[in-house]
This record gives sequence, structure tokens and C-alpha cells, in this order.
Amino acid sequence: MTEDDEPWPGRPQRRLLRRIYNGRTVPLVVDGIAFLTYKEASRYLQSLAPQARETAYLAMRDAAKQDG
Repeated sequence: MTEDDEPWPGRPQRRLLRRIYNGRTVPLVVDGIAFLTYKEASRYLQSLAPQARETAYLAMRDAAKQDG
């Protein structure tokens, strides 16, 4: 199984995204799109190519660190 065959997000990414978006009242803006829920963010990330997905995921993670 190659990296492209693995489902995304993986368990560590899902857990972090759930923590980031749990109870969020102020959306995180990534790529000019505001995300308030885990489902919105996950759906968006799954629609991206692998490299863009990783970049957007890291942007979400960094935005949450700055916000918190």
C-alpha cells in the first residue's frame, strides 16, 4: 500500500482536526475559505490533491495554534 492508497485523513490527522474544531465559535480561514466544523474541514481536505491537502492541513493546524 502506497501513501496515495491510504485513506485521508489518517487517525492522527482526524484526532487533531476534531480537537481543533470541537466547540469552535470562530471559524478558521484557510485558502480564503472559513471552516467552523470538522465536517466542513474534512470534506474540503479530501477534495484536494495530496500536496495541497497537506499544505491546507498544516495551515489549519498553525491557525489553531495562533488562535488558542
